Amino acid sequence: MSLKILVAEDDTHTRAALAEVLRSDGHQVTEAADGQQAKFLFDNQPPDLACLDVMMPGLSGYDLCRHFRQTQPRMPILFITAKAEEIDKVVGLELGADDYIVKPFGAKEVLARIRAVARRSISGFGCEEESPRLPQHDFWMNDLEVLPRQLRARRDEHAIELTPRELRILQLLASKPGEVVDRHELFRVGWEENHIPNSRTLDQTISQLRKRIEHDPKNPRIIQTVYGAGYRYEQDAECANG
Repeated sequence: MSLKILVAEDDTHTRAALAEVLRSDGHQVTEAADGQQAKFLFDNQPPDLACLDVMMPGLSGYDLCRHFRQTQPRMPILFITAKAEEIDKVVGLELGADDYIVKPFGAKEVLARIRAVARRSISGFGCEEESPRLPQHDFWMNDLEVLPRQLRARRDEHAIELTPRELRILQLLASKPGEVVDRHELFRVGWEENHIPNSRTLDQTISQLRKRIEHDPKNPRIIQTVYGAGYRYEQDAECANG
Protein backbone atom coordinates (compact mmCIF):
# COMPACT_ATOMS: atom_id res chain seq x y z
CA MET A 1 0.00 0.00 0.00
CA SER A 2 1.53 3.32 -1.12
CA LEU A 3 0.71 6.30 1.09
CA LYS A 4 1.22 10.04 0.85
CA ILE A 5 3.17 10.77 4.03
CA LEU A 6 4.06 14.15 5.53
CA VAL A 7 7.27 14.15 7.61
CA ALA A 8 7.67 17.24 9.82
CA GLU A 9 11.04 17.28 11.59
CA ASP A 10 13.39 20.23 12.16
CA ASP A 11 16.52 18.08 12.40
CA THR A 12 17.79 17.71 8.83
CA HIS A 13 19.54 14.37 9.36
CA THR A 14 16.57 12.75 11.10
CA ARG A 15 14.11 14.07 8.53
CA ALA A 16 16.20 12.83 5.59
CA ALA A 17 16.72 9.41 7.19
CA LEU A 18 13.03 8.93 7.92
CA ALA A 19 12.02 10.10 4.44
CA GLU A 20 14.50 7.68 2.86
CA VAL A 21 13.12 4.75 4.86
CA LEU A 22 9.56 5.59 3.83
CA ARG A 23 10.40 6.13 0.16
CA SER A 24 12.24 2.80 0.08
CA ASP A 25 8.94 1.19 1.09
CA GLY A 26 7.13 2.78 -1.86
CA HIS A 27 5.54 5.77 -0.14
CA GLN A 28 5.31 9.34 -1.47
CA VAL A 29 6.97 11.61 1.08
CA THR A 30 6.63 15.37 1.56
CA GLU A 31 9.14 16.95 3.95
CA ALA A 32 8.68 19.95 6.24
CA ALA A 33 11.51 21.57 8.21
CA ASP A 34 9.24 23.29 10.75
CA GLY A 35 5.68 23.44 11.98
CA GLN A 36 4.57 26.36 9.82
CA GLN A 37 5.76 24.65 6.65
CA ALA A 38 4.03 21.44 7.71
CA LYS A 39 0.75 23.31 8.26
CA PHE A 40 1.03 24.94 4.82
CA LEU A 41 1.68 21.60 3.11
CA PHE A 42 -1.17 19.91 4.98
CA ASP A 43 -3.67 22.68 4.21
CA ASN A 44 -2.84 22.62 0.50
CA GLN A 45 -2.53 18.86 -0.01
CA PRO A 46 -3.63 16.71 2.94
CA PRO A 47 -1.55 13.51 3.27
CA ASP A 48 -2.73 10.02 4.10
CA LEU A 49 -0.49 9.90 7.18
CA ALA A 50 1.73 12.32 9.12
CA CYS A 51 4.90 11.89 11.19
CA LEU A 52 5.36 14.91 13.46
CA ASP A 53 8.31 15.84 15.63
CA VAL A 54 7.05 16.72 19.10
CA MET A 55 9.27 19.78 19.56
CA MET A 56 9.65 22.11 16.57
CA PRO A 57 10.05 25.88 16.26
CA GLY A 58 6.91 27.84 15.49
CA LEU A 59 4.23 25.17 15.72
CA SER A 60 4.95 22.05 17.76
CA GLY A 61 3.84 18.55 16.90
CA TYR A 62 1.07 18.96 19.48
CA ASP A 63 -0.19 22.13 17.73
CA LEU A 64 -0.12 20.43 14.34
CA CYS A 65 -1.90 17.34 15.64
CA ARG A 66 -4.78 19.42 16.97
CA HIS A 67 -4.97 21.38 13.69
CA PHE A 68 -4.89 18.25 11.54
CA ARG A 69 -7.58 16.52 13.59
CA GLN A 70 -10.06 19.34 12.98
CA THR A 71 -10.33 18.47 9.27
CA GLN A 72 -8.90 14.93 9.09
CA PRO A 73 -10.07 13.18 12.29
CA ARG A 74 -9.19 9.69 11.01
CA MET A 75 -5.80 10.40 9.43
CA PRO A 76 -3.07 8.38 11.20
CA ILE A 77 -0.56 10.56 13.07
CA LEU A 78 2.72 9.41 14.62
CA PHE A 79 4.76 11.59 16.97
CA ILE A 80 8.54 11.62 16.65
CA THR A 81 10.16 11.99 20.06
CA ALA A 82 13.80 12.19 21.11
CA LYS A 83 13.61 10.52 24.52
CA ALA A 84 11.74 7.55 25.92
CA GLU A 85 10.72 9.73 28.88
CA GLU A 86 8.63 11.91 26.57
CA ILE A 87 6.40 9.00 25.59
CA ASP A 88 4.35 9.27 28.79
CA LYS A 89 3.81 12.94 28.06
CA VAL A 90 2.57 12.13 24.58
CA VAL A 91 0.23 9.42 25.82
CA GLY A 92 -0.85 11.48 28.84
CA LEU A 93 -1.86 14.51 26.82
CA GLU A 94 -3.85 12.26 24.46
CA LEU A 95 -3.85 14.72 21.62
CA GLY A 96 -5.10 12.11 19.22
CA ALA A 97 -1.83 10.68 17.89
CA ASP A 98 -1.98 7.01 16.94
CA ASP A 99 1.59 5.98 17.78
CA TYR A 100 5.12 7.29 18.28
CA ILE A 101 8.63 6.84 16.91
CA VAL A 102 11.55 7.21 19.32
CA LYS A 103 14.86 8.63 18.04
CA PRO A 104 17.20 7.04 17.15
CA PHE A 105 14.97 4.64 15.24
CA GLY A 106 15.49 1.57 13.07
CA ALA A 107 14.01 1.16 9.60
CA LYS A 108 12.13 -2.05 10.46
CA GLU A 109 10.50 -0.53 13.52
CA VAL A 110 9.41 2.59 11.63
CA LEU A 111 7.86 0.60 8.80
CA ALA A 112 6.13 -1.77 11.22
CA ARG A 113 4.53 1.12 13.09
CA ILE A 114 3.50 2.88 9.87
CA ARG A 115 1.89 -0.29 8.51
CA ALA A 116 0.11 -0.99 11.79
CA VAL A 117 -1.53 2.44 12.10
CA ALA A 118 -2.40 2.42 8.38
CA ARG A 119 -4.12 -0.98 8.74
CA ARG A 120 -6.04 0.15 11.79
CA SER A 121 -7.17 3.31 10.02
CA ILE A 122 -8.49 1.38 7.03
CA SER A 123 -10.20 -1.26 9.19
CA GLY A 124 -11.84 1.52 11.19
CA PHE A 125 -13.91 2.55 8.18
CA GLY A 126 -15.29 -0.98 7.88
CA CYS A 127 -16.30 -1.06 11.54
CA GLU A 128 -18.08 2.29 11.47
CA GLU A 129 -21.61 0.86 11.44
CA GLU A 130 -20.98 -1.09 14.63
CA SER A 131 -20.12 2.03 16.61
CA PRO A 132 -22.78 3.46 18.92
CA ARG A 133 -24.69 6.51 17.71
CA LEU A 134 -22.98 9.54 19.21
CA PRO A 135 -24.61 12.97 19.52
CA GLN A 136 -23.20 15.37 16.91
CA HIS A 137 -25.26 18.35 18.05
CA ASP A 138 -24.33 20.56 21.00
CA PHE A 139 -25.29 18.93 24.31
CA TRP A 140 -25.05 19.46 28.06
CA MET A 141 -23.39 17.37 30.74
CA ASN A 142 -24.70 19.00 33.90
CA ASP A 143 -23.39 22.61 33.76
CA LEU A 144 -20.92 21.82 30.97
CA GLU A 145 -21.95 22.56 27.38
CA VAL A 146 -20.16 20.37 24.81
CA LEU A 147 -19.76 21.73 21.27
CA PRO A 148 -18.68 18.85 18.97
CA ARG A 149 -18.32 20.92 15.81
CA GLN A 150 -15.92 23.28 17.60
CA LEU A 151 -13.93 20.55 19.40
CA ARG A 152 -14.47 22.30 22.69
CA ALA A 153 -16.68 22.56 25.75
CA ARG A 154 -17.87 25.64 27.61
CA ARG A 155 -18.82 26.49 31.17
CA ASP A 156 -20.23 29.99 31.55
CA GLU A 157 -17.84 32.05 29.40
CA HIS A 158 -14.84 29.73 29.85
CA ALA A 159 -13.90 27.71 26.75
CA ILE A 160 -12.26 24.28 27.18
CA GLU A 161 -10.40 22.79 24.22
CA LEU A 162 -11.01 19.08 23.54
CA THR A 163 -9.14 16.50 21.50
CA PRO A 164 -11.17 14.32 19.11
CA ARG A 165 -10.61 11.37 21.44
CA GLU A 166 -11.81 13.29 24.50
CA LEU A 167 -14.86 14.45 22.57
CA ARG A 168 -15.77 10.89 21.56
CA ILE A 169 -15.50 9.75 25.17
CA LEU A 170 -17.79 12.55 26.35
CA GLN A 171 -20.24 11.83 23.52
CA LEU A 172 -20.37 8.16 24.49
CA LEU A 173 -20.91 8.84 28.20
CA ALA A 174 -23.52 11.53 27.48
CA SER A 175 -25.44 9.12 25.23
CA LYS A 176 -25.91 6.76 28.20
CA PRO A 177 -26.65 8.90 31.27
CA GLY A 178 -26.66 6.89 34.47
CA GLU A 179 -25.33 3.75 32.76
CA VAL A 180 -21.94 2.17 33.38
CA VAL A 181 -19.85 2.26 30.19
CA ASP A 182 -17.29 -0.52 30.33
CA ARG A 183 -13.64 -0.02 29.50
CA HIS A 184 -13.81 -2.07 26.31
CA GLU A 185 -16.47 0.20 24.81
CA LEU A 186 -14.56 3.32 25.86
CA PHE A 187 -11.44 1.92 24.16
CA ARG A 188 -13.36 1.03 21.01
CA VAL A 189 -15.03 4.41 20.65
CA GLY A 190 -12.21 6.56 21.98
CA TRP A 191 -9.50 4.95 19.88
CA GLU A 192 -11.76 4.07 16.93
CA GLU A 193 -10.13 0.69 16.33
CA ASN A 194 -10.13 -2.92 17.54
CA HIS A 195 -6.72 -2.47 19.18
CA ILE A 196 -7.12 -2.13 22.95
CA PRO A 197 -4.61 0.18 24.68
CA ASN A 198 -3.53 -0.63 28.20
CA SER A 199 -5.63 0.52 31.15
CA ARG A 200 -3.10 3.18 32.08
CA THR A 201 -3.67 4.92 28.74
CA LEU A 202 -7.43 5.16 29.31
CA ASP A 203 -7.03 6.25 32.92
CA GLN A 204 -4.55 8.98 31.90
CA THR A 205 -6.99 10.23 29.29
CA ILE A 206 -9.83 10.41 31.83
CA SER A 207 -7.54 12.06 34.40
CA GLN A 208 -6.44 14.77 31.95
CA LEU A 209 -10.03 15.36 30.89
CA ARG A 210 -11.28 15.65 34.46
CA LYS A 211 -8.66 18.30 35.23
CA ARG A 212 -10.25 20.53 32.63
CA ILE A 213 -13.98 19.83 32.90
CA GLU A 214 -14.59 19.03 36.58
CA HIS A 215 -14.99 21.63 39.31
CA ASP A 216 -13.06 19.30 41.62
CA PRO A 217 -11.13 16.60 39.68
CA LYS A 218 -10.61 14.62 42.89
CA ASN A 219 -14.36 14.50 43.45
CA PRO A 220 -15.70 14.27 39.89
CA ARG A 221 -19.37 14.87 39.18
CA ILE A 222 -19.39 14.43 35.40
CA ILE A 223 -17.13 11.40 34.79
CA GLN A 224 -17.54 9.03 37.73
CA THR A 225 -15.40 5.93 38.24
CA VAL A 226 -17.21 2.63 38.73
CA TYR A 227 -14.43 0.48 40.16
CA GLY A 228 -13.90 -2.81 38.38
CA ALA A 229 -16.37 -1.89 35.64
CA GLY A 230 -15.71 1.41 33.86
CA TYR A 231 -17.04 4.96 34.01
CA ARG A 232 -20.44 6.64 34.24
CA TYR A 233 -21.96 10.04 33.57
CA GLU A 234 -24.48 10.86 36.30
CA GLN A 235 -26.90 13.63 35.40
CA ASP A 236 -27.72 16.21 38.05
CA ALA A 237 -31.40 16.20 38.97
CA GLU A 238 -31.97 19.63 37.37
CA CYS A 239 -30.51 18.46 34.04
CA ALA A 240 -32.42 15.19 34.09
CA ASN A 241 -35.71 17.05 34.68
CA GLY A 242 -35.09 19.96 32.42
